[in-house]
This record gives sequence, C-alpha cells and structure tokens, in this order.
Amino acid sequence: MPLKSDVPYQLIGTESSLFSGKIRGYLRHKEIPFTELLSSYKVYKSIIQPRVGKSIIPVVLTPTDECIQDTTCIIDHLEALYPAHSVYPSTPKQHLVSLLLECYGDEWLVMPAMHYRWQYKRQNLRFILKEFGQTTVPELPSFAQYAVGALPAMIFGNLYKPYFGINKKMGKAVETSYEGLLDELNTHFKHYPYLLGHRPCIGDYGFLGPFYAHLYRDPYSGKMLKQQAPYVASWVERMEFLKDAHYGDFIPGDEIPPTLMPVLKRMTQEQFPVLEDTATAIDSWHKENTDKRHIKRIIGKHTFSIGGTNSKRAITPFSYWMFQRALKVFNQAGDQQAQLKELLTTIGGTKAFEHQARAQLAYDKYRLTIQ
Repeated sequence: MPLKSDVPYQLIGTESSLFSGKIRGYLRHKEIPFTELLSSYKVYKSIIQPRVGKSIIPVVLTPTDECIQDTTCIIDHLEALYPAHSVYPSTPKQHLVSLLLECYGDEWLVMPAMHYRWQYKRQNLRFILKEFGQTTVPELPSFAQYAVGALPAMIFGNLYKPYFGINKKMGKAVETSYEGLLDELNTHFKHYPYLLGHRPCIGDYGFLGPFYAHLYRDPYSGKMLKQQAPYVASWVERMEFLKDAHYGDFIPGDEIPPTLMPVLKRMTQEQFPVLEDTATAIDSWHKENTDKRHIKRIIGKHTFSIGGTNSKRAITPFSYWMFQRALKVFNQAGDQQAQLKELLTTIGGTKAFEHQARAQLAYDKYRLTIQ
C-alpha cells in the first residue's frame, strides 16, 4: 500500500536530463504525488553530494527522507508501494522483453541521444546553453545563464565521443541505425500506444529517457522526430505528459507484437555483442581483483560494430547490471524457459544468454558492487 503521508516525494532533476524524464513520466503515470526540485549548483552542494557522495541526477527523496538514486532502483522501490498498473508484465516472455528493452533504452539509445545533441551544435547550442544555465544558476539573469551554461556544455559535449566510441564514421552509422529504429517504432506505435500493448512497461520508460530529454526536446533531433516519426512523437507525449494516456492491459496471451520484432532484432544485433564482451571483461576484472567489492564504472575499452562500422568504446559494467535483471528472469523461468529460448532464437539473442558472466553485480549504496 502507498505510504500514509501527506508529504509528497521529491524528484531532484531537470528537463534536459535524460534520466529525469524517465522517472518523471513514471511518477505521473502512477499518479504518485511528487514535487520537483531543480538540480541547481546549490542543490548539488547541499543535498545531492552529501547524501549520494557524487554529483548525479535524478535523485528521489521519499516521505520518510530516504534518498534513492538511479531510475531503476527508484521504480522498483515505488512498484512495491504502488503495485496498481504495474510496469512489469507477469508473464515470462513479456517480462523478459520489457527488461531487455529497458536496458536497450537506458544503455544503448543514449548514444544517438548524445550524438544528435552535440553533433548538431549550430542548431542546438543556444538552446542547450540556456537549459544548462537555467538549471545551474536559476537565480541569475538570462544573459548570465548563457555564460554559466557554457562550462557544463563543454564538459558533456567533449566527453561522450571517446566514451561511446563515436568518431566521424561511427557517427554516420549511429544516425543510419537511429533512423531505421525510428521507422520501426513509428510503425509499431501506429498500431499500439505502448511497446507491449495498452499499458506502459518498464521498457517504455527505458526508451523515454533518451527520447524525451534529448531526441524530442532538442531542436535538431526534435524537428526530425516529429517529421519522420509522428507516432513516436505522440508516444513521447503520452509517456511524459499523459496526453491521450491509456490504462489498459498488456497484449493477452504473453504475445510479443510482430511490429516490435524488428526493434528486438536491431537490439540483439547491435547491443548484445557488446554485452557479451562486457561479461568476459567483468569476469577477467573480478579474477584480477578478488579483494575488491566495488567495480569501476569503466574497466577498459573494446571494439563494437554498428552496420559494419567498427570503433572502440568504454566497457561499462553498469550496462551488464541492467542486463542481469533480464538474465535472472531467464534463469529462474523453470518450465517456461523453453518459450524464452524460442523467442531468443527468433530475435538472434541466444549467445548472450548462453555465455553469462559468472560474477553477479548489484547496485548498493549508490555504487556498483560484485556480490
């Protein structure tokens, strides 16, 4: 049952933050009372850093003053208290797919989100500087906010390329893949209001982060999205603003809609090889660091490919922590595992499930750990 308190939850974030959009849409959909506090420099210094130990958003403060960071952790905490219209399907295939899509949205679609924001500076920069300035020092006049926004813009605008391995050739590959994904999603949302039917699943929220804060709101990608994929734009508005929201059910019979299959196949072709490499890297790191409980956010680099274009990107164990949520559903499926294997074979995703990391990851006290 919901907490018996008149004090609403407090979301600390900002409109331009990828993951703030994800949790804001969730809170609205679940009709959970909350207020939003802008993540200004003062708020970082007085609340976030003392409570979390690092500068990161979004953060949610509960009515009992518990501080929760990371959208997946926040949603899991709230699902236990507000189980109505759950974002987790109860049937095995849909449950597995919803978790895979959350991982895909959170950990892979961040690439086109960052690329389109920073690659098209001429179209986006004035908007971005204003957004960053308003968030950092909302008390200053507009002209000063533009100047202040330049520093975080320079930091974010330069870090993403080596982290994601996006050079000139890979940038083109990311764009080609994203435009293909837009076409696939536009076809799907023409027939269904959400990824798995008439209720948003956790996968919808994984997609909402990159789509709302970056790909929908930023001038260049926003114009492109609304022109090329109007049904996807309508889905964003439905997810974030509850415009024409539906509160029905997932597709009956544990069925995966055929219009979603191209998206799942794109996911397994592009992201799954990276997750397979990450599993190997995590086990190697753990073997060499048996005395360490906390694992670093980056443990090297590896080669990845999109559409035949290769580059090197950071190896991020956090992505595998997200993936292990889906692996857990698969591993504990019992007699229903045969259905899941059949689905994975259809979408080309069996290898990542056959060669799992031995090390089990957890996100505990704001840090990634090996159990």
